[in-house]
Amino acid sequence: MAHSYVIHDHAERHYMTFQIVGWVDIFTRQRYRDIVLESFTYCRAHKGLELNAYVIMSNHIHLIIAAKHGNLGDVVRDLKAHTARQILASVQQEPESRREWMLSVFKFAAGGHSRNTHYQLWTHENHAVFMNPMIPEMFTQRLNYIHQNPVRAGL
Repeated sequence: MAHSYVIHDHAERHYMTFQIVGWVDIFTRQRYRDIVLESFTYCRAHKGLELNAYVIMSNHIHLIIAAKHGNLGDVVRDLKAHTARQILASVQQEPESRREWMLSVFKFAAGGHSRNTHYQLWTHENHAVFMNPMIPEMFTQRLNYIHQNPVRAGL
């Protein structure tokens, strides 16, 4: 993991990217997006997540986030773990035309990491970039990127 992508100050705002392993287009399905949105709501209410901006693309999410209690790493870990469990359960239990292919990609990804027993949904990297409050242009640039990402993708 690159040194510049490490969360050094867990009390400060960061721009992050959460990526699905193998760039699987999981978020083309509304039910998987809903799991993420419900998790955002829960983490805001119960874990102190401050969600300044986000966009859910087909296979990744960009966010500008902070944590009220200075525990950003914990919040991100819990958010990704919960959404992974819920999405994987949905893939396995609900109608999904791409089930076998998706599960094979997630199983292959889990094989390279001791943290995962069966499947891995998210990459372990978050690409965390500290949003220095002394450089407001940085926030504006990342916010514009989030807004323009679906536009550039033709969504």
